[in-house]
Amino acid sequence: MTETTPLAQLSAAGVSIWLDDLSRERITSGGLKNLIAEKNVVGVTTNPTIFAGALSKGEAYTEQVALLAAAGTGVHDAVFEITTDDVAAASDLFRPVYDRTNGLDGRVSIEVEPTLAHDAAGTIAAARQLWAKVDRRNALIKIPATIEGLEAITETIAAGISVNVTLIFSLERHRQVINAYLTGLEKARAAGIDISTIHSVASFFVSRVDTEIDKRLEAVGTAEALALKSKAGVANARLAYQVYEQAFDSERARVLIGAGANKQRPLWASTGVKDPSLPDTLYVTELVAPEVVNTMPEKTLDATFDHGVIAGDTITGNYDDANAVLDALAAQGISYDDVTRVLEAEGVSKFIVSWNELLDTVTAALEAARAHR
Repeated sequence: MTETTPLAQLSAAGVSIWLDDLSRERITSGGLKNLIAEKNVVGVTTNPTIFAGALSKGEAYTEQVALLAAAGTGVHDAVFEITTDDVAAASDLFRPVYDRTNGLDGRVSIEVEPTLAHDAAGTIAAARQLWAKVDRRNALIKIPATIEGLEAITETIAAGISVNVTLIFSLERHRQVINAYLTGLEKARAAGIDISTIHSVASFFVSRVDTEIDKRLEAVGTAEALALKSKAGVANARLAYQVYEQAFDSERARVLIGAGANKQRPLWASTGVKDPSLPDTLYVTELVAPEVVNTMPEKTLDATFDHGVIAGDTITGNYDDANAVLDALAAQGISYDDVTRVLEAEGVSKFIVSWNELLDTVTAALEAARAHR
């Protein structure tokens, strides 16, 4: 890893760079290995959208699909086999990073079926099943931060399973997610589990907040409203980091950390800009602080590598300004609670759509394989 690139500077500032993409072709071609070596990538996140895209192009899955078809495997089981194989293979690729960072990085995430987002018991069962099948210490099971998801987070952590909590949009939900994590650690510790082996990240979404709020600001249409465009996402994430700092400086957290627990690091998700008029590295350069993860689509990773300007910590000195942005939005009649409620519902819905696309893609592949037997 070179020390002079913007990505290396980002790593040196305490940011773990994860790639928001995975496919079998990336693994087998050596492309992912190159990103680890050349672009400071130390982890990978996946979701149903990513797997749907990977399965719909290329021939990397042809052989496995043919074997599954010949065995008469149903579509849900086929998806389970295909995606967990990719995550296990990627986990093996990242194992040296995991070992070097004492488990902090080298992580690969796989999401529970999004149709379970409002089913705590179903999510807990699915998390255990994915964890057992992938069977890698450096995997993370992704669980959405719905109200029902909070219970699932606690029970999954309590079982000694590392978790990537996804779809966090509001500061209050972030506090609830941290509480769910700490409660899970307390239960795991009481059960005699070594809590130092449990890791977690809290995926706080950024660009989607700007997309929704900017739409509402444009509807207001005043000069004051338009001046606030594209400021909410960064402000909200900066305040999420403040929530993280405060929560893990509490007496409750300090007791657990003293017993070997790891902090639940903030992870910036949805970091590709949606508005082409914005700098393409906005959600990277403006969200730099120690102990965070930034998971980037490759386009954002490449943009940061090419021309990102890393100016050290851009979060901790900006809490007053961030609060001022949210206050100004409220003064324009923008309801923060409504925005974050809408975004959570949309987030779950979008992942369910992608999940169904994934099922359709694999169904078609299995049928085609059976037809060619």
